[in-house]
Amino acid sequence: MNKTENLVGGIELRGVPIGLSIYEGAGTITNRHFKDLKIPDFEKIYLPHSAEPFAGLEPTGEKTMLADDNRSAIDRLPCLRIDGTDFYLSVKGIGSTTSPFSRQLFRKEEVSSLVRSSGLRERILSSRQKDSYPRYLTGELWSRGCPYGAQGLEFATIAMRAAEMAGPGATSIHGFRIAPLVKINTIPELMQEKFTQVFWYRRFKQTMVQETRLLPSNVRIYFHSDWTVGDDTGELFDFFGIDDNDKAMNFLMNFVRSGMAILTLFVRTMQKVEDGAYRGLDFYDVWLDKDAVLAPDGTIYWADLEGLQEVTVRGSDRRDVEFNLEELMEHQIYRSLYEFMYAYEQIDRERVRRFGHMNDRKVQFEFLLREAIVHDEVLGLHRTSDSLELEIGNILGQESLTRKFTILDY
Repeated sequence: MNKTENLVGGIELRGVPIGLSIYEGAGTITNRHFKDLKIPDFEKIYLPHSAEPFAGLEPTGEKTMLADDNRSAIDRLPCLRIDGTDFYLSVKGIGSTTSPFSRQLFRKEEVSSLVRSSGLRERILSSRQKDSYPRYLTGELWSRGCPYGAQGLEFATIAMRAAEMAGPGATSIHGFRIAPLVKINTIPELMQEKFTQVFWYRRFKQTMVQETRLLPSNVRIYFHSDWTVGDDTGELFDFFGIDDNDKAMNFLMNFVRSGMAILTLFVRTMQKVEDGAYRGLDFYDVWLDKDAVLAPDGTIYWADLEGLQEVTVRGSDRRDVEFNLEELMEHQIYRSLYEFMYAYEQIDRERVRRFGHMNDRKVQFEFLLREAIVHDEVLGLHRTSDSLELEIGNILGQESLTRKFTILDY
């Protein structure tokens, strides 16, 4: 772990506050990068007040956080600084406010109608509703490895595997920036047995957990956040203190640097596993516009690590397979390129609106790109008379496994 500091103060995040009850967990798995860091708040279970009928015991405390995404919460103030960036405690798996098969908000009448136990049903119906929008953890099997509104051990383990691939600072996998998963906390078995009674069609039968992780903000690119780069660019300039053109250009530089790493994730995690085959990370059902968050300096951090899963492909010189390495490299770029460029445009337009200094679009992007990747481990640039090409290498240093991709046409 590189330089880590405990914090008091820092930027105060904005959002909708929610009250959570604190319980002791039934076991903890810790990211190897954080083994020596004493952070007891990361080893607790945080449940909404509407979970009290399921808990069967008194909470040990209360904590007010901010609603974040569908089933997560984030602290208002940062708790750690890693290599100069402030990070906030985030809890994934605190329940959802919305029924899975409608757009209706959860009501205790619907939830109670699903449970087997008449005693639990009565406790739910007679419970006092403390929140305007109650949240529920459910046992409905959702997205293969997790229960709706909660989190499953299978997906959390995938996320931890990706998090532990990071280098010493715990937030970078060869330039691909991640919001690190710190701990996986198991929900007590008696609670799980009650939560999983709430299901509509298929019951989740694995271990239910929560993730405690570190996020640099609650600002996403376009979706799953109260405010985003796409919708609230001007407010973000104010919130992040971007008050002159130099700061705006530096913000764009960091955005480009981290964005290029997202577009080339596989080659940054590539391992040779057998003759002609390579393994690395690809994106599974996660997207740049909703599953990444933005730090105040413009760096994009990938937040939902459960969607970073290993795939194996053949080398680009193999023509007897349907999908080879060269094709995967191009596919990863196209998968996120539009969302990346769209957000870049919004940031630059706000820069020009506030500070002037309008530059030729392509000249500026090439300048920022050259500066951004000057120390990149896998990327280079090649300029022709009518285009600018990304030269994509790999962390193995194998020159035969490279790809050129036209990033600008002139």
